[in-house]
Amino acid sequence: MTLLFLVLISRIYIVQVVEGAKWYGLAKERWSTEEKMLAKRGTIADRNGSVLAMDTIAYNVTLNPKLINDEKLTEEIINGLHDILGTSKEELRKNVTAKKEDGNFYVYREVRSGGWQIDKAHADKIKQFREDLAKEKEVYSVGIDLQENLKRYYPKNSLAAQLVGYLDKEGVAMTGVEASFNEQLSGEDGYIKYEKDGKRVQLTEGEVDYKPAKDGQYVQLTIDNEIQHYVEEALQEIMKTYSPKSATAIAADPNTMEILAMANMPQYNPNEYWKNNSNSYNHAIKSLYEPGSTFKIVTLASAVEEGLFNPDELYKSGQIKLKGVPNPIRDIKREGWGTISFLDGLKYSSNVAFVKLGYERLGEQKLREYYTNFGFGQKTGIKLGNELSGTINFKYPSEIANATFGQGVVTVTPIQQVAAVAAVANGGKLFQPQIVKSMTDPSTKTTTTFEPKMVRQVISEETSKKVGEYLEQVVSDQDKGSGKNAYIEGYRVAGKTGTAQKVTTVNGKSGYSDSKYVVSFIGYAPVDNPKIVVYVVVDEPNTTFASGGKIAAPAFKQIVLKSLRKMGVAPNYPAGSANSKKEATITVPDLTELKVQQAKAELTAKAMTFDLIGNGKTVLQQIPAPGSAVHPTQRIYLITEQREKLAIPDLTGVSLRDALELTSLIGIRLIPEGQGFVVSQKEETLNKVRVLKVVLAPPTGKEGQSGNAETNPDAKDGGDKGSETGKEGEAGTSGGTTDSQTTSNGDQAANSNTSSNGNAAPE
Repeated sequence: MTLLFLVLISRIYIVQVVEGAKWYGLAKERWSTEEKMLAKRGTIADRNGSVLAMDTIAYNVTLNPKLINDEKLTEEIINGLHDILGTSKEELRKNVTAKKEDGNFYVYREVRSGGWQIDKAHADKIKQFREDLAKEKEVYSVGIDLQENLKRYYPKNSLAAQLVGYLDKEGVAMTGVEASFNEQLSGEDGYIKYEKDGKRVQLTEGEVDYKPAKDGQYVQLTIDNEIQHYVEEALQEIMKTYSPKSATAIAADPNTMEILAMANMPQYNPNEYWKNNSNSYNHAIKSLYEPGSTFKIVTLASAVEEGLFNPDELYKSGQIKLKGVPNPIRDIKREGWGTISFLDGLKYSSNVAFVKLGYERLGEQKLREYYTNFGFGQKTGIKLGNELSGTINFKYPSEIANATFGQGVVTVTPIQQVAAVAAVANGGKLFQPQIVKSMTDPSTKTTTTFEPKMVRQVISEETSKKVGEYLEQVVSDQDKGSGKNAYIEGYRVAGKTGTAQKVTTVNGKSGYSDSKYVVSFIGYAPVDNPKIVVYVVVDEPNTTFASGGKIAAPAFKQIVLKSLRKMGVAPNYPAGSANSKKEATITVPDLTELKVQQAKAELTAKAMTFDLIGNGKTVLQQIPAPGSAVHPTQRIYLITEQREKLAIPDLTGVSLRDALELTSLIGIRLIPEGQGFVVSQKEETLNKVRVLKVVLAPPTGKEGQSGNAETNPDAKDGGDKGSETGKEGEAGTSGGTTDSQTTSNGDQAANSNTSSNGNAAPE
């Protein structure tokens, strides 16, 4: 007995003292439990707070094959989940009958295809199915479990999808802002560790270790949700009409280079990225193009800065022969336009004019210096991954000459083009493109704001102004301007078309294709105070005579007009004035009896400006009347209350006819003075009767700035020549006829008789 007690006491001593810490640690592990606290990924929103990406509750479906087979529920589970999730029966059977290497069924199996990150609606159906099946088979569990989780959700679906990017089903950021700002968006998971009893109830006196989850930052982009919609809408029309390989557009504020919209077609839906994630490629920063004639803007700005461009100076168009180069460089119209001014050469998009300016006058060294200063051949620095830098590697005479009009060894990205033209528009300042406006830490509530970043001054403010006036005439001259289809009545618009043949390889030999083109248009408005710069580029449109003026310019016009109205930018000239040309009208929709919110949504979708008169919730009447044909900038008035409750609206800019109709509705007498449009108003009492006196003035616009087609940019407009804007074909604007031997660049498509090296062959 003594020996026995000695052994027991020795063992107790070893356990309690010698190994006490070890056993206490093991005990604490058994008492302790840990729960993970998931961090929410940061929300991505546009500049106005409209959500583009957010975390939402999701569910993952898991199965217990052992239980399912033990209870003989295999077929019921397969059929039930197939009906709810749409997952193939073959895939479900693999999961339900999955066995380990030892031949036993698994007890845990994830349904990855179709059952991963499902929404609440599908989860509720599975819960109901699970409950019904358990009741029918009289079992406690049917082997289906739902694990609650977070998933990424994109409420706008395909809107700005390539820019925003997406997360895969594993939560890995793949593209766009999601990938570039993954560190800031990710956050950090937390946990709580506590001690429990045998029933898993937390011990009151137990130790607790707690680390809160740190949610990701709120990222506010510079893009505007509505302008993004306008851009995508315009690109969709191009895709529908011309079926190109791709179409890309960028809209930006030229004064800050904040990106207002960035879109690519074809689209994809990041909520279902696996269906067509090949369309997630962002051509705006990752694709290189020979820019064609849009690049002439940079050559023009460089020549003006050096004092080498005289708009009235004459030269012989058609072709130019370079020393040591066998093939002459030709204009888009093979025989040219005779002896014309350099300004007309710009309007016609004459290659010869720009070879003279760039190759003969500026020279290789100056050209390279200016092109580099404008940001070509280097990354812009936009905070998106995998941006390309492009090339400006010219050396031989033909390469230098071709570079002056954007063909040959010059390759650029769309974002480089936008940054360069923004510099031309804003007074000569090259800015780094910005895609993120601010980031807010939800835990500290601190906000980091990203200010515009100027890279360098590339041209003077005076040069910027002159170039804007020249480019304005490319758009406003309805006889000679290659960009006439971008003309917007009332606004001063500057821009340039571009059409470049693509390089293809046939039988191992490279040359310019006679059927594949990249067409584009880039411009900004208003010229005197730029608010938006837009670039539209279309790769391989399916049409015989592809040109930037025919395909890209109308899309540019649509985007800019809607955006300017959305931003509240007043026209430079009233509609119908001497400085404003005739243009197609739009039809006023019928909004009567609609709820105010519905009416506002419909007008916003059409990018029509409007004013609410009254505080009612339903539209009782509208001015102009439904079905009226009005100018796109016409303001629509929505009357929401009876006349005795209405206040007098601001009538500035309204025609006399509309002013009379509005005041008649309100029940106030109108006393007009003058003719034209209302410039001021004053309410008075006359013989105890309330009256409204208004002063009207004719729509003269800005004195001496008509933006006409003459050489002198300050001359008065010559009338309504070429009023039929938007006509199909550009023979009249690009040189009269479509010649069978046009060159590889310009604003009219080249034909197969063109020499493949006529404009861009390296020596």
